[in-house]
Amino acid sequence: MGFLLYDIIFLVVFSLFVIIFLYKRRKNLKREGILYLYRTQVGVKFINFIGGKYKKTLKVLSYFVVIVGYGLMIAMVYLLGKTVYLFFKFPEVVRAIKVPPIMPLIPYLPSIFKIEFLPPFYFTYWIIAIAIIAASHEFSHGFFAKFNNIKIKSTGFGFLGPFLAAFVEPDEAHMQKKPVFSQLSVLSAGSFANVIMTIVFSIIIYLFFFLTFTQAGAVFNTYHYEIINVTSISSIGNYSIENANAEDILALIKNKELGNALVINLNGKELNLTKIKANDRIYFMDIKSLEGQLKTEQEQVALYSDMPAIKSGLKGTVVEFNSVKIKNNEELAREISKHKPGDDVTIKTKFNNSILSYSLQLAEHPENKNKAFLGVANFVEKRTGISGFFYKVLTLFKKIGTAYEPRFDGDLILFIYNLLWWIVIINASVALVNMLPVGIFDGGRVFYLTALFLTKKEKLSKKLFVVITYIILFAFLSLMVAWFLSFW
Repeated sequence: MGFLLYDIIFLVVFSLFVIIFLYKRRKNLKREGILYLYRTQVGVKFINFIGGKYKKTLKVLSYFVVIVGYGLMIAMVYLLGKTVYLFFKFPEVVRAIKVPPIMPLIPYLPSIFKIEFLPPFYFTYWIIAIAIIAASHEFSHGFFAKFNNIKIKSTGFGFLGPFLAAFVEPDEAHMQKKPVFSQLSVLSAGSFANVIMTIVFSIIIYLFFFLTFTQAGAVFNTYHYEIINVTSISSIGNYSIENANAEDILALIKNKELGNALVINLNGKELNLTKIKANDRIYFMDIKSLEGQLKTEQEQVALYSDMPAIKSGLKGTVVEFNSVKIKNNEELAREISKHKPGDDVTIKTKFNNSILSYSLQLAEHPENKNKAFLGVANFVEKRTGISGFFYKVLTLFKKIGTAYEPRFDGDLILFIYNLLWWIVIINASVALVNMLPVGIFDGGRVFYLTALFLTKKEKLSKKLFVVITYIILFAFLSLMVAWFLSFW
């Protein structure tokens, strides 16, 4: 259980505190929808001070705020459209993600859906991240409201069970009388603050990683594979094939109910494989992956080569090669280069905190018969767009094929690192989602005000706002349909 037990206790205690707090102050609560709002004057003086004292700075920033707001809106609409396309185009990716597309980020979500590529998401992470994000987001709204001489009526908290949100409440009637640009700067200020916090915490996580982590071995996430023509496949499992084509192979798999005979654990993931013969050589691949490739690509498929790593079931992080300590993939490649094909070697790996030892014989390199080859590889996923940008930011300081471990007090270091990681991700997500042109988000009002400014017609602007809202809602409905269909 580890920290999880303490985290659940904290969740229970915090929930009880919220219940008692709401009960004792029930006269000061106002229900709005599914939320209970508790209004205070806490922070109003600070907002008025910053908004009144730094007018020149805020005036210059207001232009950047509005530009960033529009940029985030465009980026989010593009990202939503691309996600819809990917959900329908690649259902196997949807199945791998598992999480429904319309799903709030709740504690323990990676554990609930067994998402292995995400770090743990404890309630402690959630409450700290929300506090940082909400405070910066809402106070930023307040600063720019005060700068534009809009009265701040109150601050406070919104409660939904143990989950909370913060808010700064400007005088809406007063705000609507202000020029369009002033309103746009106030509305976009929250997401702008989240962008700034994303940058700040990205720098913090980089410095923290540099100071507290060290290289600890060579890691691989796949075995060496080759691209093979489908027509060259002569057998799958124990079944021979003549004049192979995609349709015949798919029919064979279905009719014979082919399964996988070879089971390997690769870096903690069970890999079920079957033997395939092509071009008079032996290859390996799991049946489901082979089926998926044949359905999308009729002429070629990727198959694992018959190499020492896969034949020996090599798994985990390589930490030693013939008694030489290995820190990264470059050192592993250098040690392999000192040997010839056919040399016997001993490799030690770290897997689930255990040290495993392998004795194997190096093979010939597929591109150079004089070079020794182990048969491991790293598949680098090409990510584009906004998600690709944030992925690059968060992995900029990590070398491909290199495992890292804390220099000291591993549990504490991992706890802090994962907390910082989630703060960056949630900040970026809030900045984007908040600028969606839908009524419940600031982006909805930004879109309406923009339409009103351009058309000068209130009725037309409202109609355009309704149209874009339905388009966005239809996009989310499409995502849910694609997610549902991917599991059939």
